[in-house]
Amino acid sequence: MAEKLHEYQGVTGRLHCARERYKERWASWKEQHPRGIRDVVRESLFGIPSSDEPPERVWQDSEYSDLFRRKSRIELMRISAAVMGIEFSYAGETAFVSPTLLQIGVPHQQMTMVWALSPLIGFFMTPLLGSLSDRCKSKFGRRRPFIVLMSFGVLLGLILVPNGEAIGYALGDERPANRTIVPAVLGPRSTALEEEHSNYHPWGVLFTVLGTVFLDFDADACQSPARAYLLDVTVPEDHAKGLSTFTIMAGLGGFLGYALGGINWDETKLGEIFGGHVRAVFSLITIIFVACVSATVTSFKEIPLEELNYQDEFRKLAQTERNQESFDIDDQALDKSNLKKNATYGSLNLPESGAVLNAPEAPPHAQHLTLRHYLKSIVVMPSSLRIVCLTNLFCWMAHVCYSLYFTDFVGESVFGGNPAAPVGSESRVEYDAGVRFGCWGMAMYSLSCACYSTIIEKLIKRFGAKRVYVGGLSTYSCGMFLLCALRARAAVLLFSWTAGVMYSTLFTMPYLLVAHYHATGMWDSSGGGSGAERGIGTDVAVVSSCVFVAQLAVSALVGLAVRAAGSTAAVVAVAAALAAAAALTATHITYLDL
Repeated sequence: MAEKLHEYQGVTGRLHCARERYKERWASWKEQHPRGIRDVVRESLFGIPSSDEPPERVWQDSEYSDLFRRKSRIELMRISAAVMGIEFSYAGETAFVSPTLLQIGVPHQQMTMVWALSPLIGFFMTPLLGSLSDRCKSKFGRRRPFIVLMSFGVLLGLILVPNGEAIGYALGDERPANRTIVPAVLGPRSTALEEEHSNYHPWGVLFTVLGTVFLDFDADACQSPARAYLLDVTVPEDHAKGLSTFTIMAGLGGFLGYALGGINWDETKLGEIFGGHVRAVFSLITIIFVACVSATVTSFKEIPLEELNYQDEFRKLAQTERNQESFDIDDQALDKSNLKKNATYGSLNLPESGAVLNAPEAPPHAQHLTLRHYLKSIVVMPSSLRIVCLTNLFCWMAHVCYSLYFTDFVGESVFGGNPAAPVGSESRVEYDAGVRFGCWGMAMYSLSCACYSTIIEKLIKRFGAKRVYVGGLSTYSCGMFLLCALRARAAVLLFSWTAGVMYSTLFTMPYLLVAHYHATGMWDSSGGGSGAERGIGTDVAVVSSCVFVAQLAVSALVGLAVRAAGSTAAVVAVAAALAAAAALTATHITYLDL
């Protein structure tokens, strides 16, 4: 009939048929959603139920009853708020620590070595801290004490980094006299930086470096208990939604944090109150960080480790309720031993096979991750996992080049400024403007990461893991190469989007591959078994440790590259080369049927 209508009425007939189809679809949608568009939007965006009936029974006979029910999106946002504060702190750190060190007289080569201190500590301490949090017997729970402890370290770093120079003056550092700017080996830089004993801020440098170590290490370490806390206080049915919320909050924090640094606070009343641009940014970040962490640690109580053994009956009620909703089974008493086997509280009770873990920071394969076991897993690993780790190492090295030194590159190579020039001079003004503009570029990178993360899973299903992995790394490599060649302001904003693609890729693909190896029980396409002696938690921790090795390697490499090239453009050139190396090794990864 429709064909006849098309034949006799042409475009009018087609429009009539399309209208009828849409009317049918609209009627069908209204039957499925009787409460209308408004409630559908509220439910999908904020997790607010569209029904007047409560989503799940909530028992009132325990102070921990809220842990055993489904959480709304707003509740998950509150639980994940800490990572938003952490990303705000990261934004201030990556944008301003390198320029701050350079401005108080630390040469590039020494400045890059400062970044090696935190990963050197983190490589050995992070797995131990994770194991300690699993066994913490505090009455406040296992994760929140560590979140609070690491938060104090972040706060100390946020205070010391912008105020290290002022503290140095208070302790006796000499205030520098104005110096004449002359050409130097590194381009627009004072020759005083190349002279021996030119570091005239000994106390200022000490406190700034100490603040950098506190900020970098504790911000890294705080993410682990924060993610584990999310898994602990949510039921398994909410883990996927919770982890996606966690990622979104992290991306939002990074975007807003870098945007905060892109505003010229020197021309505002707040800048005048706080004493300059950097201090204003760090002061605002400190306030936001405290608010975010407070929102998380006050959201839901954790069950103390010693009380978990006495929660069997309560878990039985929660598990029975979920089974009835999921499988429509009749009400009946379940065998107590079977309930103990199936009862789940967050990330504590893991499958004995170790086949599934929800995050790198969850307890690994039914045993505590000791330093000895951790190091042994790095030395002895299957060849397929070794290639994944090598690729991830190159990825992290390429990303660290961008994230830690990008604003300095923009200030010097794009704007032509000099961080060591006297305050108020034209070169110093240009450099500071470049640092602020670089913050907007990094805001684009963070926004790109959040956007790309929403589609990467669909891309993997459509094009396959290999094309997505290699393609993401190649995109970043090309973007950094073009940025190095052009060194234009528009290029800073445009090609920073490629950094977000790579960051999302390195946060997704290695862990997806490790999970796939363990799920299939194979390390290679010829049928090599993954073996029961390697737990997925340990392997994910090993892959995650590449970030520490990468930061150590880049700290030694970038200073030499900048000195050899005579320009900070070497930073993005090295990033492009490392990303190309990562793309090459990614072609040799065993993808199986992924």
